[in-house]
Formats: sequence, structure tokens, C-alpha cells
Amino acid sequence: MVSAAEQLAANLNFGALAKADELKKRIWFTVGALLVYRLGTYIPLPGIDPAAWQQIFNQQSGGILGMFNMFSGGGINRMAIFALNIMPYISASIIIQLMTTVSPRLEALKKEGESGRKVMNQYTRYLTVVLALFQSYGIAVGLQGTGSVVSEPGVFFLVSTTITLTGGTMFLMWLGEQITARGIGNGISLIIMAGIVAELPSAIVGTLELGRQGALSTGLILLILVMSVAVIAFIVFVERAQRRLLIQYPKRQVGNRMFEGQSSHLPLKLNTAGVIPPIFASSLLLLPTTVANFNAGSGPEWLTTMTALLGHGRPLFLVLYISLIVFFAFFYTAIVFNPTETADNLKKHGGFVPGIRPGERTAEYIDYVLSRITVVGAIYLAIVCIIPEILISYAAVPFYFGGTSLLIVVSVTMDTVAQVQGYLLAHQYEGLIKRSKLRGRNR
Repeated sequence: MVSAAEQLAANLNFGALAKADELKKRIWFTVGALLVYRLGTYIPLPGIDPAAWQQIFNQQSGGILGMFNMFSGGGINRMAIFALNIMPYISASIIIQLMTTVSPRLEALKKEGESGRKVMNQYTRYLTVVLALFQSYGIAVGLQGTGSVVSEPGVFFLVSTTITLTGGTMFLMWLGEQITARGIGNGISLIIMAGIVAELPSAIVGTLELGRQGALSTGLILLILVMSVAVIAFIVFVERAQRRLLIQYPKRQVGNRMFEGQSSHLPLKLNTAGVIPPIFASSLLLLPTTVANFNAGSGPEWLTTMTALLGHGRPLFLVLYISLIVFFAFFYTAIVFNPTETADNLKKHGGFVPGIRPGERTAEYIDYVLSRITVVGAIYLAIVCIIPEILISYAAVPFYFGGTSLLIVVSVTMDTVAQVQGYLLAHQYEGLIKRSKLRGRNR
């Protein structure tokens, strides 16, 4: 079996990379944008006492606050201007995509192609502002309700904190779009991954320190290490897994020439939804805590009870987490892959699945196969995300060793390598065309 390092070296032709000036510019732009993001996670909100907040955070870091901190790249720990990260944008995307199934207007926009996609992206931005204002105000009220974190509580602090956190989220949303357009793609995913990777060294040091103090046994630390390696290998294996449907094309005559029938494959990924289900599930489970911050210490009893039941590692949290992962695995797969459209395209180009009638029957068959492999993909996502979460809850392991974080890091890394490889292939193809044109002129 080829190792991951050998596979990566095979995928990336560093000689071609050195000659691809456009790709190098995109890589440097992406690196610069991510550095700007990381810098923002170290700029604290004005008007708070960092030491007092650090003490409160340390007391609650084992709960859902620690999960939020993982996605924000340590921004919650430092209560930085980017503390909200891009979670409001992700939540807005969930809502807009859900609305496409019930709103004829949004469904029509989705079918309009590029122009409709631009309008939907604009709706997502507007909704992001609303959600960011809502969550920012909740954080401001929660900070002020602690009694010791805010140096000068009052209306000015609430307004300034709300505007600052909302502005930070909108800036990150814009930065992610710039990385997608002018960088190497996957801007939003790269921002989340950069935050997780940047905090990994401190998480490793913290785990070793807990082992030195006796809070974690040596056997448990070794178990975490082995489990992390096993989970990474499992993720790589499943993310590369495909179900290939055989597609055949009949003989066809073009002019006086007869072309033989050809066969190809329609690849269906085992996990078509990628990292979206765990991210969506986590972001939705963070919303009750934000609502509870509005009435910190004086809210209704049912809200306090709900927040307690949704504590990280609690049975209700785990059940909802699994349910949301499974739901979004099917939901997002249905959004990104349309069996009817695929079957129509095959029929238009003369392709067919052996033994299946083209058109509607082919669409039903593709949907049948896709549904079955999505079941396996959803189970895989649930296993990868839940088993480490149980260790986190009951063994005080840092969140950065959780299944969601490992899934995001590995999947985004694989996608980024694929993007870079695509740019390299495009560059080499352009070079071949230019050389062929020069040879033609010389003749």
C-alpha cells in the first residue's frame, strides 16, 4: 500500500509547481489571508478583563464553550474580535438551503445557474448579518452578566461588542470568498482548518502536561495517539472510497467514420456531503447556548434545563448530534447531486447503465445506489465524530483531538491538494498548447 507521504509526493509535482507562477501567487495570497485571520484571533474585544475571562473560560472549557473555541481557532479563549468566526455564515447557509425545499422562489433561483447562485449568496450574506447581530448581542449580554469580565458595563459596551463581533464575522466571510476567488479555493473550509491546526500544538502540550501532572494516565495518552492515527487513516480510506457505476456508449457514426462503443464510470463518493454534516450539526447545537446568554442567570427554568441537557457529552447532546449528522448527510447529498439531472445528461449524450432503461429508470437506479452508500457514509461520519467526543467528555481530552476536528483537517487537506493538482494540470496543459502553436508557426 502506498503511504500518505508517497501519495502526496506523487500528486504534487514540485518541478511543475516552481514554474506555475499563477499558482504560486494564489498560494501566497491564501497564506497571507490566513495570517490576517490568525492575527485577528489575538486582538481582544475592548472593555473586557482578559484575566477574569480566562478564569471563567477555564471553568467551562470542557463544555460546549470548548467546542465553540475549537471552531473559532482559540478566539473564544482570548475573546477576540473574531470570536464568532464564520459560524453565523454556516448557520445562514443551512437556513437558505433548507428554504430551497419549501420556497418556490429560492428553488427557481437554484435552477437558474450562475445568476441564481449569486442572488442566493446575497440572501445568505444578509441572513449572516442578522444571525451575527443576534449571536453577538447574546455574547455581549453574557459577558456583562458575569459581573467581573466587563470593566465598564452598560449600553456602550453592548453596542460596541455587538458591532465588533458582527464586523469580524463579515470580514471573515469576505476573506473566505477572496480565498475562493483569488486563492486556491475552499476559502471557508480553509479558515476553519487554519484555526484548528494553529491550536493543535498548544493542545498537544496541554495533553502532555496533564499526563505529567497525573490527570491523564500514560496509557490513555497512548490510546489517544493510536486512536488519532487510526481515525485519520479511516478518514482517508473512506473519503477516497467510490461506488463506480458502469456507463456504456453505443457505436456512433460521424460522417463516413464509425466510432466503436466506449465504456466509462460514474463515480459516486461514499461520503458525498464531506465535512458539511458535522459542521452544520455542531453549529446548530451551539444556538441554544447563545439564546441562554440573553437571560444569563435570570432566564426561565426550562431554558436553563435545556442548556444543561445539551451540555457537551450528555446523552441528549450525543443523540441530537448523531441525528443531525445523519440528516445533513442525506440533505446535503440531495442538494449537491441530482440523479434526475445526471440521468438526463447521460441520455442526451447517448450513455446508459447496462440493463437499465435510459431516463427516469436510470435516475431511480442512481438514486437507489446513492441512498444506500449515503447510509454507509452517514454511519461513518457518526462513528468518526461520536467516539472521540465520548473520550473528550469523560476523559478531559482536548477538543482538538475530536472526530470533527480531525475530519475537517484531513478532508480539507485532501481537497486542497486536489485543487493544487488541478491548477498544476491546467498549467501543464496550457504549456503544451503554447508549445504546439509555436511548432506550428515554425513549420
